[in-house]
Amino acid sequence: MLVLARKLDESITIGSAITITILGIRGSQVRVGVEAPEDTSVHRTEVYRSIMEENIKAAKSPDALVRIHSACGPVRRRD
Repeated sequence: MLVLARKLDESITIGSAITITILGIRGSQVRVGVEAPEDTSVHRTEVYRSIMEENIKAAKSPDALVRIHSACGPVRRRD
């Protein structure tokens, strides 16, 4: 893990498309702004974990294969 110190209004750039800026500091809380492309999901870790758990549960449900198959469309055989 890379650990960096930043002051108010300073930023960190990840790759060429993601910027994290320190917006505010109050006591033990830090407000962070994230600029990322629209196709990049940005979540708090606890929310991301919850989404992943729900996706795993949905994939294990009995009708998950039917939903996946119908979403993919017809399967063509190759001879």
